[in-house]
Amino acid sequence: MFDAVTVKAPKPFSKAVGRRLGEDLVNRLGGTPNACWLFSAPDGAVNGLLRGIHEAVATDSIVGCTTDGEVSSAGFGTDTAVLAGVVTDRIDFHVASVKGLGPNSQDAGRRIAEKLPRDVSYVQIFSDGLTGNGCAILRGIASVMGAEVPIAGGTAGDAGRFERTRQYHGNRVLSDAVVAVGFSGNFKVGTGVRSGWSPVGTVKIVTRARENVVYELNGEPALDVFTRFLGKHADKLPAVGVEYPLGIVGKAAGPDEEDYDLIRATMSVNREDGSLSFAGEIPEGAAVRLTCGDNDSILKGTEEAARLALMDLGEIRPRMAFFYSCMARKIVLGRRTGEEMEVLHRTVGKGLPVIGFYTYGEYCRVRCGGPSLLHNETATVSVIGV
Repeated sequence: MFDAVTVKAPKPFSKAVGRRLGEDLVNRLGGTPNACWLFSAPDGAVNGLLRGIHEAVATDSIVGCTTDGEVSSAGFGTDTAVLAGVVTDRIDFHVASVKGLGPNSQDAGRRIAEKLPRDVSYVQIFSDGLTGNGCAILRGIASVMGAEVPIAGGTAGDAGRFERTRQYHGNRVLSDAVVAVGFSGNFKVGTGVRSGWSPVGTVKIVTRARENVVYELNGEPALDVFTRFLGKHADKLPAVGVEYPLGIVGKAAGPDEEDYDLIRATMSVNREDGSLSFAGEIPEGAAVRLTCGDNDSILKGTEEAARLALMDLGEIRPRMAFFYSCMARKIVLGRRTGEEMEVLHRTVGKGLPVIGFYTYGEYCRVRCGGPSLLHNETATVSVIGV
């Protein structure tokens, strides 16, 4: 047995709104959910909203965060709260959180993995998108659970303000934290990830870098390389960087598979030393390519991610989909952002319950059996089958 439902409510938020949202979810499910996902716009009243939901759904297995846009079975929206719940006898859910990311992100990942049972076979995480290092969190989790357990989710947003994000665990609103929900039991997960950005020009080598800051490409200041590529648009960096992200070339599983590009979005520019900062780590020595795309290619990437997730699921019936997409895609798509959900529904099935949000970074494995990575400017789809 597996039933999933999503509901939504617009701002302004309050405890009463949360209670009504939770009651609506329980009524539609026909019982108390085993686990819930809450994604909401940032608002001063999210504490009351979460308390009201918690009282109504009567479970501590609530996870989620604030966002840069919310998605549910009803489609895409902003300034809303979306809530999903699952009732099932096939999956056990295990929820945990760790506060204090900052420079200790890898240790936080290790500690949250240690809080999950050893029989967990799939994990979703929601981390602070401003204070934590998503790459380091994944390394910490892998040090305990191994690299084989697929990890999905996203980093929390705050509607593009870049001031403070919130994470949800039970009836608690956290910040500078990572929240996780582990799945164990009789189920299968299919995952897919694609960006829609296409590489242009020749491969370049990162000759000097530290964490997420790239100083040199092929021995030249990184800014000089980007300036030559962008031409008259270079003075718009870093903002224009969302349209021309950097792709880290990764090797696929076999000789018959194409390489993939792990996309990195520009965050800031240092015009004194010619360096660029990105929304994720770029290792020294990595092969990279500049990329470009347009609305149609971005939406094609969404379709491909959903198709890959279904292929990964195989013959198992899909029962619920999770969709985590980057805020940069939302910026580029503009008024066409809602089409991402239309594409997703057409691909996975219009009646399939969907929940998710627009992130400051996405977590997903690059292929079945492959490593889970932090992505930028990418659409990720996870489909649960039982």
